[in-house]
Amino acid sequence: MNGRNFIIRLIINMIALSITAALLPGIHINGGAGTLLIVALVFGIINAIVKPILLVLTCPFVIITLGLFILVINGLMLLLTSALLGNSFVVDGFGTAIIGGIVMGIAAMIVEWIMGQAGMDDRAPARR
Repeated sequence: MNGRNFIIRLIINMIALSITAALLPGIHINGGAGTLLIVALVFGIINAIVKPILLVLTCPFVIITLGLFILVINGLMLLLTSALLGNSFVVDGFGTAIIGGIVMGIAAMIVEWIMGQAGMDDRAPARR
């Protein structure tokens, strides 16, 4: 992953996190843009390192539930981020974390689509 892709992923995570915090009363980001940047960075690192390990370890549950267990894993990633960041990022409970994971996933897909339409994403075909 090059530097530009890293920045794009970070921006997508920042926007998705802010949308999720705005929509769900149980998720709070206490601070300004700097705090949001740190939360998105920590969340991205956790998703890059911990999530693949959990997916491998829970593969039978993911298969048995036809992929629905991934929602639980996404919620756990939000809870882990909250535990690491203390009062900067607060998730009220496990149910809120699962719903937050769903909202974040949907928000991230929409933001990626918008960025791709605007030609800001490297994966979008080059325009000539």
